[in-house]
Amino acid sequence: MKRTVLLNVMLALLIILFLAGCSSEPAGTVEPEGQEPLRVIATIFPQYDFIRHIAGDRVDLSMLISPGAESHGFEPTPRDIIAINSADLLVYVGGHGDVWVEPILTSLGRDDMRTVALLDLVDAVMTEHQHHGHDHDHHHSHDYHHSHDHDDHDCDDHDDDCEEDDYGYDHHHSHDHHHGHDHDHDCDDHDEDCEEYDHDHDHNHSHDHHHGHGHHHHHEPHYDEHVWTCPRNAILIVRALTEVLAEMDAANAYYFRQNAESFISVLNVLDMALVEAVANGVRTTVVFGDRFPFHYLMDTYGLTAYAAFDGCSAETQASPATIAFLIDKVNNENIPVVFYLEFSTRLIANVIAEATGARLLEMHSVHNVSQADFNAGVTYVELMWRNVEMLREALS
Repeated sequence: MKRTVLLNVMLALLIILFLAGCSSEPAGTVEPEGQEPLRVIATIFPQYDFIRHIAGDRVDLSMLISPGAESHGFEPTPRDIIAINSADLLVYVGGHGDVWVEPILTSLGRDDMRTVALLDLVDAVMTEHQHHGHDHDHHHSHDYHHSHDHDDHDCDDHDDDCEEDDYGYDHHHSHDHHHGHDHDHDCDDHDEDCEEYDHDHDHNHSHDHHHGHGHHHHHEPHYDEHVWTCPRNAILIVRALTEVLAEMDAANAYYFRQNAESFISVLNVLDMALVEAVANGVRTTVVFGDRFPFHYLMDTYGLTAYAAFDGCSAETQASPATIAFLIDKVNNENIPVVFYLEFSTRLIANVIAEATGARLLEMHSVHNVSQADFNAGVTYVELMWRNVEMLREALS
């Protein structure tokens, strides 16, 4: 991948130099300040939609990854690199999914470009790279502030093999989200393969999102990148992006902030709807016959999730033990719904549903949207409201 990115960078730089040489404008010509809107590139849909709500048509906004495309393992083309080189602001997620960003920014040498990584705007948590059969006891009291105390992450003995496929997230949450995590991950000694994961980490992210690529977002693969799946994180992200835009375009600062406050009021309603859906439910456990990009959502609202794969794992085949465990979980707890993700093959979810009689419903990670939805102007809030309705049914 690194070689491909390097070749793309070299090719793009040659094209940029060629286009610069063909420019009809005299060297040194600069557009009058404020005449052109800011050129903003968002790598994926969530931040694209957030900026669209904040800035409207007062920025020149584009989304780097095409609607319907798989964003994991994305490698920028020369055309993408040329687009990035023309941007005033690049907003990306950070983490191992965006390992291509720093080499490209370094190669372009654009000291005047600003960059924002979403992982730097919220209290990022570690993904659970558990082994088969981990039941994670996240003991939390339901106090909806911003701090996670993740205690006693134990590997249960419901399966002989603690392999890396079955992810039981037992989130008895304190929802005291005060930006600090104590993760005591204790792995029972009933299985040699059940490794101990020490996830103590200090998230004192320096929020210096200035242009310079001297700030290195070397987030290791164990940071969960799907920060937008929780509306409270979305609010933090919207506020931060608004201030960056207001600083870069002072003439439109009031407009940006007014739009942001209106948008945040909608996100607050979404947050309250999720709290209500969980409070009115008869259960707090859900099952995903698929990947699991909803750590932040489950963690914030006090839900327990069991899934075939962690995060956005590249795995496509779950072990028979994993599937059997999920089937037993659905049967034993009379769970009415099995979730699958957008763009999913639904293979594992179908097996679980057929074996248990549970209904299949989609939970949308809002990572990307189909071309049809994009053309129709679908929004983050619309997709998350769909998720609220799905959760209400699953918790009933």
